[in-house]
Amino acid sequence: MIFTPDADAITHGIQLAVAPVFLLTAVSGMIGAVAGRLARIIDRARDLEDRAMVSTDREFVQRANGELTTLRLRGRLANSCIALLTLCAVFIGLTIIVLFVGETTTFQSGRLAVTGFLAGVVSFLVALLCFLAETFIATRVLNFRMPGVG
Repeated sequence: MIFTPDADAITHGIQLAVAPVFLLTAVSGMIGAVAGRLARIIDRARDLEDRAMVSTDREFVQRANGELTTLRLRGRLANSCIALLTLCAVFIGLTIIVLFVGETTTFQSGRLAVTGFLAGVVSFLVALLCFLAETFIATRVLNFRMPGVG
């Protein structure tokens, strides 16, 4: 691997590497959104746990245990989503490095770049499925009826 300080090759390498950067922007936005949801899940679970610990209402404690089970599942899905998004960012970052190195040296990077990019996209898609599942579970518990009304 010999480094050739050719300005045109470096410029072309930067141009190649810029496209995956847009995916990194989407990943960072998704991590922020999912981390916010995870924080709300944790806050709700702590509040519910605290209230259930001091409650003498057996029915409330049973409902709280059911909701805590759901919150635990949602938290696991959110954690999985964040892990997959982080893995996606790593793959895309490695793809950017491989593209740049391949463009500026004699290293044949085509297969590695394609593999890294596809692995990143697959990780992103699976993370989106985790996010979708978490939102479905979150909205499943909603009850849009007013108490005492039909």
